[in-house]
Amino acid sequence: MGGAGYVGSTSVERFVDTGHQVVVYDNLSSGHAAAVPEGARLVVGDVADTHRLAELLSDGVDAVLHCAARSLVGESMTDPGLYYRTNVAGGVALLEAMREAGVTRLVYSSTAAVYGEPRRVPIAEADRTEPINPYGATKLAFEGAMRWFCAAHDFRAISLRYFNVAGATERNGEDHDPETHLLPLVLRVAAGGATHVQIYGQDYPTPDGTCIRDFIHVRDLANGHLLALEATGEGDASLEVYNLGSAAGFSVREVVEAARRVTGRAIPARPIKRRVGDPPVLVASSRRARRELGWQPSHSTLEHMLADAWAWREAHPAGYADASSNGAGRLSAEEKVAASAG
Repeated sequence: MGGAGYVGSTSVERFVDTGHQVVVYDNLSSGHAAAVPEGARLVVGDVADTHRLAELLSDGVDAVLHCAARSLVGESMTDPGLYYRTNVAGGVALLEAMREAGVTRLVYSSTAAVYGEPRRVPIAEADRTEPINPYGATKLAFEGAMRWFCAAHDFRAISLRYFNVAGATERNGEDHDPETHLLPLVLRVAAGGATHVQIYGQDYPTPDGTCIRDFIHVRDLANGHLLALEATGEGDASLEVYNLGSAAGFSVREVVEAARRVTGRAIPARPIKRRVGDPPVLVASSRRARRELGWQPSHSTLEHMLADAWAWREAHPAGYADASSNGAGRLSAEEKVAASAG
């Protein structure tokens, strides 16, 4: 689910490269057909269509990667119903379709927003989960549904929680409308698409006064999805939760300064007042994922993420609007994976 979106398409690319057969099920509400890599088959459909999805899953699918979600915090505050319908009801429809088709392996692309405002950093998986917005609340609610399906129907599921994803591959990059993520907004200024970057607050108790946030390269996240998928192939029915993060984080000012170095552009920045509810530091511990899944983030330096994102932006100045077909192609592998979206 979500295989035509930014995170999903990069994960599909990784799956295809390692020999998996992949079917992407996506309604293209926020994804791009052109983002689906060659070697994967795109089926356009909605995750709420349980019967159709069950038919698709019954056609030899072994496991599901679920990346589908509404994910804009601000939007979730003004239209919580949309988020509960998509992220919770849509997710349960997927679980029912999996049960009907006899597919019991699931990897969920979740979020560290389930933790809310942490009492300590880096955040560990056992720390309290108290979301402060409907986006985080709905992602956590679906994790709860997954847990009960594991108990009732012998599902083997893994949920991966992370904060911010950045970077690109040579083929796939970040193309959102609207764009709300820091790194692409900074690069938009570098490319001349905006006059300046807004820095919300410069009086936080951090070394340079700006917020510190966790970032991981989209390649490292895709590899985390692959490792999690493989881990669902054995063991007892259960839901396991893993954080994926840098364990250190980068400040907003560090991001801007690094972007100036990478792009060679001035990138004006304008400090403005804090946003309500922005914690000074949000960083997730990934010790458990490193220990149990063997996950190692090898691309997640700030310079690497920015350089890859900048290279993709320069190669695709109009995003996927200048791409051609969806790249649906011939399948060849031992295992079929459904990566679909709502």
